[in-house]
Amino acid sequence: MEQLFNHIQGYNKLSVESIEALTDSFEEVVYSKNDFLLQAGQVCRHLYFIKNGAVRGYYIMDNKEVTYWFGFENDFVTSFHSFITGQASVENIQFVEGSILWKISKEKLDHLLNRYHEIERLLRIAYEKYYIRLEERFVNAQFKTAAERYENLTQQSPHILERIPLGFIAAYLGISQETLSRIRNQF
Repeated sequence: MEQLFNHIQGYNKLSVESIEALTDSFEEVVYSKNDFLLQAGQVCRHLYFIKNGAVRGYYIMDNKEVTYWFGFENDFVTSFHSFITGQASVENIQFVEGSILWKISKEKLDHLLNRYHEIERLLRIAYEKYYIRLEERFVNAQFKTAAERYENLTQQSPHILERIPLGFIAAYLGISQETLSRIRNQF
């Protein structure tokens, strides 16, 4: 849990009482490569923190998998819409590597948010970071060429290229695997 709290303290300093309350509320879980954290149609009832490993978020469109985000160490992951609204998810979250996570249920988190203002602030900051990543992803998809999206990926997130299969990267960039191979040869 030390990794989780070191990461959290980077967002917002927490009191000893808040840290103890969080410690009592999180549970460690282990998943294997290709396991699902969540499948479309399920309700997401937990927020997760990745201790180690990698996941991808994707949905199915016209019988094709469209990967639109990746999560790695020190990322909070969940199906945010499902987690917040209690509605069924339209996305799938699948492990790309064997992973260890810390999870907290929506009910426990809501209880902590009502009791500790500093935890509420922490969650707000985490949601803001998620929103910024989502907006950056939208801007990249709408206003940049495939080559520009790949170059941006190599500069801002080179670890993705080292840890994620090329087929998932191509789907993430919104291009075919063949187009990705041509672009990679240009760099």
